[in-house]
Amino acid sequence: MIWSLIVGAFIGWLASLVTGKDRSMGCIWNTVAGLLGAFVGQRLFGAWGAHLAGMAVFPSILGAIIVIAVASLFFGDN
Repeated sequence: MIWSLIVGAFIGWLASLVTGKDRSMGCIWNTVAGLLGAFVGQRLFGAWGAHLAGMAVFPSILGAIIVIAVASLFFGDN
């Protein structure tokens, strides 16, 4: 479980860098975005490529980018 949280945080952090939200998102929100992004990305794009802690890395990053973009629409660009 701890490994999943670490990988989720890393995925969320990478997605926040891509979206330009890395300064406004904290560690907890990066982790939440990464874990939700893993779920969304693997449902939308499949579970292909490298896996860490049961998460397909590339689809998870794409899903986290989507999660951050949708959250920015609802909660603003802080």
